[in-house]
Amino acid sequence: MSEARIIDGKAFAAELRGRIGGVVSELKRSHDLTPGLAVVLVGENPASEVYVRNKNRQTAEAGMNSFHHALPTETGQDELLDLIARLNADPAVHGILVQLPLPDQIDAQAVLDAIDPAKDVDGFHVVNAGRLMTGTGKPLVPCTPLGCMMLLREYVGDLTGMRAVIVGRSNIVGKPMAHLLLGQHCTVTIAHSRTRDLPAECRQADILVAAVGRPKWFAAIGSSRARRCSTSASTGSRRPRARAGWSATSPSRRRAKWPARSRRCQAASGP
Repeated sequence: MSEARIIDGKAFAAELRGRIGGVVSELKRSHDLTPGLAVVLVGENPASEVYVRNKNRQTAEAGMNSFHHALPTETGQDELLDLIARLNADPAVHGILVQLPLPDQIDAQAVLDAIDPAKDVDGFHVVNAGRLMTGTGKPLVPCTPLGCMMLLREYVGDLTGMRAVIVGRSNIVGKPMAHLLLGQHCTVTIAHSRTRDLPAECRQADILVAAVGRPKWFAAIGSSRARRCSTSASTGSRRPRARAGWSATSPSRRRAKWPARSRRCQAASGP
């Protein structure tokens, strides 16, 4: 039986950013157009500050304009909605990203719904979510499931007929990931915290995408029986781990050594 392959997207992402930089340069040369991304951060969440800082840096490295809006924690919903309206109307801003979570006094869904769907680079607006679900138009898609799909297409190729299990049912990752896989003609199962037998679901999968907990994910490709569970996003003792594999970015592609697996996934990854 072949070993599971764990795809580390770091090198792939670096190559992708290089290609994006080339497209941005061509837009500047041919159309005198510089894409602009506005990132809005409300409050002082340390993790959010790191994510926003990285987004701003990578936007600038690709040659795009980066517009950073840092608002205090006590910002009211009306004030934030006014900012979104100005960004919607600004022709220099082509994409708007509101970093989540937002403070308790702000209705996050109302803010996301206020973003122009054409500038909704997170793909969270109901228009983009609906287009993805129905397979119509050209929706903007949440970046994490889209990144997983790009990795799968790069390393696996044709996904037609494969059985895919997604661990997690969030609007940010799990649900859009399911629709992307359905669009590639996979048979899709979504597992979650109420799933009765997660290891049994894992054993049925050709493709396992775990998106639980912290917003870091990768796609794991197993054998036809998927006897090894893999994730990079769950936390605590419930974290399923691959028993063995190789990193796509490791020069030697040596066998990986993984921490102890949770009891919940031992049946799926054991002998």
